Amino acid sequence: MLAFAVYSVPPYLTFDPARSRVALSGSPPFFYPLLVAHIIFGTVALVAGCFQVWPWFRRSYPRAHRWTGRAYFFLGVFPAGVAVLGVAPFGHTGFGGNTGNTVLGVVWLLTGFAGWRMARQRRFPEHRRWMIRSFALTTSIVASRLWAGVLFAVQLPRLDSVYGGDQQAMIEAIGSAGVWLSWVVNLLIVEWWLERTDHTGKPKSRRRPR
Repeated sequence: MLAFAVYSVPPYLTFDPARSRVALSGSPPFFYPLLVAHIIFGTVALVAGCFQVWPWFRRSYPRAHRWTGRAYFFLGVFPAGVAVLGVAPFGHTGFGGNTGNTVLGVVWLLTGFAGWRMARQRRFPEHRRWMIRSFALTTSIVASRLWAGVLFAVQLPRLDSVYGGDQQAMIEAIGSAGVWLSWVVNLLIVEWWLERTDHTGKPKSRRRPR
């Protein structure tokens, strides 16, 4: 994740649209500023989230854990999620990808809010579960790059037979599929894991029927 942040974020810290790694042609004027906001605040969520789900840090520095959690939601997930809702409909991943990013933004905000609310109510086992779900969505940006690589390797041999040699159509299809896979698969894996562990993260004891 650190390597991803080091590679992806610096071009946007210059606030120079010419250095954007995302295509800007045909985008509305507010697209790039919201994109930059999403990337900067999303990076805060990614870094803070790593500390939030780190058991040793939570046990050793409970006060820092609480402040990191506030930063994760209020300086990360919330502003980044709002920004992505303004960016997603105008993306260049086609209707499927744009819809996937919009749904992701909504679910990301809802899981983050649920985690914060559970902490406020001191319902910490539930807080932990919601924060893990939220962080799974936060890391979808990294997963999307991995899925894009896998899908590109699978689809490239089919460029002529399936896409008629249209490379742009293939890239758009890969982008759309990658968006959905990046967060849906993450969430399914987390739900599978949560169902099999207790509130401390240890495997649930399963009693054998007599």
